[in-house]
Amino acid sequence: MNSTTSMHARIVKLLWAGRMSYKAGLHLQQTLVDHHLNSNSNDHNNTLVVIEHDPVYTIGIRDRDYTDDEIAKLKSKGADFFKTNRGGLITFHGPGQLVAYPILNLKEFKPSVKWYVCQIEKMIIRLCAELGIKGETSPHTGVWVNDKKICAIGIHGKRYITSHGLALNCNTDLEWFNHIVPCGIEGKEVTSISKELNADVTINDIIPIFKNAFTDQFQCKLVDYPPKEASEILRASVNATKKKLIIDNNLI
Repeated sequence: MNSTTSMHARIVKLLWAGRMSYKAGLHLQQTLVDHHLNSNSNDHNNTLVVIEHDPVYTIGIRDRDYTDDEIAKLKSKGADFFKTNRGGLITFHGPGQLVAYPILNLKEFKPSVKWYVCQIEKMIIRLCAELGIKGETSPHTGVWVNDKKICAIGIHGKRYITSHGLALNCNTDLEWFNHIVPCGIEGKEVTSISKELNADVTINDIIPIFKNAFTDQFQCKLVDYPPKEASEILRASVNATKKKLIIDNNLI
């Protein structure tokens, strides 16, 4: 199959989720993963979720256990805290950060998690280059600018179905990272597109460039998620979170 044919054969639906709590985002991801696991391979279930989260600190499966006091201290800053099943160590998600969750069946691309992570890094390096920023890889996962992390990557795979993804700092308040050791790497700093360009660059400014970079890097065609289906799945994710919150409060 040549690249042109491959590009048109791979359909990825773009779902702009807007601002959403991390818990609702987890529910959304699981719903989309289930669409893959419970349907046949002829269905177009590959989805690129673009989302912005309320402030939250998250840790991966190989991160150390945080004490109740440490978690309470982080929450006192005004952020949530979640332990997740993604790779990678502690990081922050919040306003001004473009978070992308590609929910893909890698068998339709290349059945290799290592390849997939490499593609994400190349995509973000390309995006940075279009903005005049020199992004690079390092022995540590993610994309770096002058040894400062601009994009964190942490993924999960189940039967080659991906979840979680990447977090690109656009005009994020970098003060949030001062309360943690980002990605568990001592002595490293974080940066953002806005900081590197000395200008206020928003998520909406970056989304068109991001979409083009994703399309080219993954040789696919991006189509908008059907509006009615998008509304239903987003509403269900938010409602599921509210319902869980009510149950938890009743148990206290």
